[in-house]
Amino acid sequence: MAGMVETEGLSRRFGARTAVDGVSMIVPDQAVYGFLGRNGAGKTTTLKMLLGLIRPSAGAARVGGVDVARDRIGAARKVGALLEAHGFYGNLTGRENLDISRRL
Repeated sequence: MAGMVETEGLSRRFGARTAVDGVSMIVPDQAVYGFLGRNGAGKTTTLKMLLGLIRPSAGAARVGGVDVARDRIGAARKVGALLEAHGFYGNLTGRENLDISRRL
């Protein structure tokens, strides 16, 4: 099954510290998908690997069928992301917040 985002055993270590440990997932095309977790869970690190901003220590990632390690610019052209600050609206559900981000 091919998806818009696919990872296989995606991992990232910073020295002795493991930030992301063996993430394997398939996100279908046109899906609304959210990364939820506590601070330090590896959400931003995973997204940075998917965007080609940092290299994984192990595993593979494809975005829109493009291997991020081989063509990070081509993969980055398939997505848009804002990693600096959240823009959540407290009066909306999580799904509604994700839908607004998707439409933007």
